[in-house]
Amino acid sequence: MSFKVPEDIVLCLNEERGKEFLENIWNKRAAYSCIIGNTETAKIPGISAAGANPEATDFTPAADMELLYFGRCKCIDGVPITPDGIPTPGIITMSALKLAPMPIVVIDGGLRVRPHTPYIDVDASPGEDIRTGKSVKNAERTYDRALVAGRQLAKMVDYLVVGESVPGGTTTALGLLTALGYDTNEKISSTFPVNPHDLKRQVVIEGIEACGIEPELLERDAMAAIEAVGDPMMAPAAGLIAGAAESVPVLMAGGTQMAAVLAVIKAMDDTVMDNLALGTTRWITEDKMSDMKGLVSQMGDVPILAANLNFSLSRYDGLKIYETGLVKEGVGAGGMSIAAMAATDGRVTCRSLLDEIEKNYARLVSRR
Repeated sequence: MSFKVPEDIVLCLNEERGKEFLENIWNKRAAYSCIIGNTETAKIPGISAAGANPEATDFTPAADMELLYFGRCKCIDGVPITPDGIPTPGIITMSALKLAPMPIVVIDGGLRVRPHTPYIDVDASPGEDIRTGKSVKNAERTYDRALVAGRQLAKMVDYLVVGESVPGGTTTALGLLTALGYDTNEKISSTFPVNPHDLKRQVVIEGIEACGIEPELLERDAMAAIEAVGDPMMAPAAGLIAGAAESVPVLMAGGTQMAAVLAVIKAMDDTVMDNLALGTTRWITEDKMSDMKGLVSQMGDVPILAANLNFSLSRYDGLKIYETGLVKEGVGAGGMSIAAMAATDGRVTCRSLLDEIEKNYARLVSRR
């Protein structure tokens, strides 16, 4: 009997390859890895909603990981929230992991605040403001170390799910993809419902001008582009994924930030591209103010899958507001939702996920 894609998963780009990828991971053993980091870019006013205020973004990645491990945060009270009080998409990822438990592996991709969890150290440093043109240190070293970690993780599972948590990361994604010569015009997403494209573009222009490297040279050197206008998550994420994808499928869980990582992988080792798919939320793929499909199609035939999550019927306004385009994705929420469905042979659905998300929202947010 041929494999049928469930209605809760939408094939958004390269549908035939997406179906093949999904069939290949269906009912198989997985692990979830998340690369987390900080960039001073997140503190530019108007850039990121991944924290109650710009300074709080230092704590967001660590708190997200604590949420996944312990069901609550230890480095902050409550959970990471937007300035409007909307909770982290880590609640979606945590709920998916509760319904479909699998090992969690955290990679310190350059943190100002480290989580109270186990993590792999690839000797990364936090990122600077990309307007300096000197955003990241030692990108190639962190890529190489994460490459080794990815090869080792691949020996333990049938496939790997890889997410990220980096406040300000859509702006650094714009920086990297622009430096690498991709058409990024209004294609990069945002945590805000109204995408501040002009602000991001100006920040990126300042960074590229400040780095002192000719644009033609940046286009040919992904590591130099990351060091100039990227963030510290990008190189280790690309290394981890490339290392694992040498032998097992990898579901890259995220939105346009993962598209930027995909561009790095294409530049460093395009032989693994056939073993990759991007898994995100329908809030990203249906976003009128970005174009993930337009980005990824420039890189090759990598499929995009979207979890058909719908919070419009939620009992909680703090979840319903996701339907307005606030937050959209993060901490691998969409990809991990897809992986939960795959790991349970479809027993986890978008409806059962919403039920679990509401339980966790009630426990962590609405009664605080």
